[in-house]
Amino acid sequence: MVPPAPEEATLARAAREGDRAAFGELYARYARMVHGILLARVPRREVDDLVQDVFLLALRRLDGLRNPGAFGPWLAMITRNRAADHFRRRPQEASELPDHLPGAPHPEGEAVAVLAAIRRLPEAYREPLILRLVEGMTGPEIAERTGLTAGSVRVNLHRGMQMLRERLGKEAAP
Repeated sequence: MVPPAPEEATLARAAREGDRAAFGELYARYARMVHGILLARVPRREVDDLVQDVFLLALRRLDGLRNPGAFGPWLAMITRNRAADHFRRRPQEASELPDHLPGAPHPEGEAVAVLAAIRRLPEAYREPLILRLVEGMTGPEIAERTGLTAGSVRVNLHRGMQMLRERLGKEAAP
């Protein structure tokens, strides 16, 4: 595990004691991570609402945070659990639209195609790739915020990029 920044532990303690400004600062620091984890797991149209749900859950559960120094990994776990709950609680829709529909190209076509390819990768690679490529987080930042080791983030990014290149190459080939 990567040791958390002492300032974030101080903010988490203050937020646990009711300091809403401290919680706001934690939100600012962790919103990209939460967004990226959700983007790796749920439909894009659901992500923004679920980001808000995750932070509301975290605010309600702050009393249960035993180690303020582990706020990032704790929040990442809440986020992953909320994504899983989303599918359990959501009524099954009669039919989902496929990712690729015939017609005029989507204005964000390539980005949507890359996101779809990332979401088809194994879970260990999806999350770090989205945090890096979509949310713009660095490898060390991903490790610090999620509680993963820098080495595992580096390996997962490397292997995930290899797999992504292969998949995108196959999809582009006629």
